[in-house]
Amino acid sequence: MPAGVGRRAAVVALAVVAVLLVPAATAFAGNGGLLPPPAHSPNAHRIRDAYVFVMIFVGVVFVIVEGALLVLITRYRRGKRDRTQEGPQIHGSTRLEILWTVVPVVMLTAICGYIFYKLPGINDAPPAAAANQTTITVEGHQFYWLFRYPNGAVSIGTMIAPAGDVVHENITAPASEVNHSWWVPELGGKTDAIPGQTNHSWFQAPIGTYVARCAELCGIQHALMDATVKVVPRAEYEAFIAARAAAPGGLDVGKEEWQGVCSSCHRLNETYVGPALGGNPLLRDRDGIENLVRHGLRQMPAVGENWSPEQIDALIAYTKTLPKQKANGFQS
Repeated sequence: MPAGVGRRAAVVALAVVAVLLVPAATAFAGNGGLLPPPAHSPNAHRIRDAYVFVMIFVGVVFVIVEGALLVLITRYRRGKRDRTQEGPQIHGSTRLEILWTVVPVVMLTAICGYIFYKLPGINDAPPAAAANQTTITVEGHQFYWLFRYPNGAVSIGTMIAPAGDVVHENITAPASEVNHSWWVPELGGKTDAIPGQTNHSWFQAPIGTYVARCAELCGIQHALMDATVKVVPRAEYEAFIAARAAAPGGLDVGKEEWQGVCSSCHRLNETYVGPALGGNPLLRDRDGIENLVRHGLRQMPAVGENWSPEQIDALIAYTKTLPKQKANGFQS
């Protein structure tokens, strides 16, 4: 083999290996790279299967196209040919044109067929007895998630759900809100929380703690709009919602409101997104706080426009436990 041809073959081989190593390195990065996080709900398993199936086709197409590109660049480069000399004139090839038409059609048909096969198991919750399912309303607000349970109990920032049961999610947002997107990667796909509209999703998960986030840009503190789904035994879930329903204005609710809602934009001792709240008499003024959270003020959205009176009471009860501070942040 001539030396020039050998060098060209080596260059092409190295280029192909480099192209193959890029997705391989990304795959080895695990959940920080190419693959989605481990699935812990039947619908999430099906989403992951569909993702991997499509990724295989995409990877094959990428390698073929990029490999062909490198070969053609090498084979038909100008080389020692004079700049004014035209390269080889390639005319149509019926066989090749049929091939690059039929193969993509076959691939797309296979992908569509597999996706439609998986889709019912993603969208439709499995049948379950009444004792083995529950419904939780998920509300998107700037910049927090609020959860409403069947008995009227609420929580902010952390959803408590029964392990092994089918959990139906009614996902929405108040009419004056912006769009959000509820996403727990380990438990299923993204579902939009659209103001005034209710969308539906579901999961069925083992005991564990799962990270949720807002997957749609919704404002200045969008990056902090995350939540936790804590899946616990059924008895623990029942005890939690019973205790919350019995004390809707309790300190636990108020603490979640302060930490999950107020602290998204405010600090006691320093200006954050909003002004410092240390020493502000509003913290102990029920009417003032209620008016503020229900109607907002200037750039502050109405973060609690649909809160119950008990939720307002809970926030006041908690703010009264905060240390009294002067406006400069020092305790008085």
